[in-house]
Amino acid sequence: MKKYLVEFTGTFFLVFTIGNVVPAPGTGLLAPLAIGGVLAAMIYAGGHISGAHYNPAVTFAVWVGGKMDSKDVFPYMVTQIVAGAVAALAVLFIREFPQTVPMEISTLPALIAETLFTFALCLVIFEVALSKATRGNCYYGIAIGLTVMAGAYAVGSVSGGVFNPAVAVGITVMGMLDLYSIWIYLCSNLAGALLAAAVYKFINSEE
Repeated sequence: MKKYLVEFTGTFFLVFTIGNVVPAPGTGLLAPLAIGGVLAAMIYAGGHISGAHYNPAVTFAVWVGGKMDSKDVFPYMVTQIVAGAVAALAVLFIREFPQTVPMEISTLPALIAETLFTFALCLVIFEVALSKATRGNCYYGIAIGLTVMAGAYAVGSVSGGVFNPAVAVGITVMGMLDLYSIWIYLCSNLAGALLAAAVYKFINSEE
């Protein structure tokens, strides 16, 4: 139960932060800094308890990579998605249910961008947080947060820089994404996670 509470809390604050810094008036170019910062902080806070996934795509990648028990996969994913939806409702409530215009995205560029940076995120997590070669380091949270921050700056204008199905659910609830577009994120994020697990296992075959 402690693991699931940590996953809920970390995912909640990630989506809650996104919902407050991205939509207008937001924080403009500083938004990715806040998002990467809160993710890094939550990873340090909960990594020793749950692994600090806060992302169904990360959970999927870690499971495919053989780094977590199968019995935890579904509960982790459900907890993360519920946390994303609850965080979105909290944002809407404190902002008094503002009118939000969904972002306009082009399907193929968004699929490519989301797949690539979800791959990058998951591979970084494997190498800095799960690899035997880097076990016990103190920089894993910063590395992961910086990856998300870089992705948001690099492809935020293309796909929104989501890289996380729980975030996709949250921004859909908040009206930042049309419901019919959510499949783009679910498919690309899981594809990127699967690719990262395969590459990690190939690179680190001795593990």
